[in-house]
Amino acid sequence: MRRLDNVVKFISGSPQFRIKEAFDDKAPLYIYYGQPNIEEDLNGIDYNNSDSKKVRTFDKVNTLCEGDVVFSLISGKSAIVAASHQGYLYTQNYVKLVTNKKIDSKYLVYLLNEDKFIGKQFQIGLQGSQVLKYTLKQVKQLELPDFPTIEKQRIIGDIYFNQLRLCALRNRAANLETAILFEKLRGLSNK
Repeated sequence: MRRLDNVVKFISGSPQFRIKEAFDDKAPLYIYYGQPNIEEDLNGIDYNNSDSKKVRTFDKVNTLCEGDVVFSLISGKSAIVAASHQGYLYTQNYVKLVTNKKIDSKYLVYLLNEDKFIGKQFQIGLQGSQVLKYTLKQVKQLELPDFPTIEKQRIIGDIYFNQLRLCALRNRAANLETAILFEKLRGLSNK
């Protein structure tokens, strides 16, 4: 068995409480990466959340790039950062996972989110804990199953992301259909 810290490099997010906010318009403006963003990146749909928290600072902060694998220590979910979240600031609640040539990024996300063996390790680590938050140590020490060939990893990763996107699009269509139907019913009842 190999551990995750033998396969990827970990870059923790910026500690939010240490970021000194600047009130100077010349200070760079950053948007915080949050749970809604990880969901958008996972299902490939940008919901255009303009109410995201922002900060101006001259501090050196950790930001995300398109294609980065990010893991949420809050939800235990991972995703690949979309172009729409390029340059977002990520806090200590997130970890960037830098892969090597042995593991495909999409396959790694699939493993972390869906693999039963990894899920069991997370459950054991959370038992008896009041705060449902994962630790960096816990994530680093995850034992991984043997990997298929890199070609198979790419196929599995592509199918996984395509299926998540398809499911999200179907849900969106169903919600829109329901909203339209309810609007028609309101119109009928007001006549």
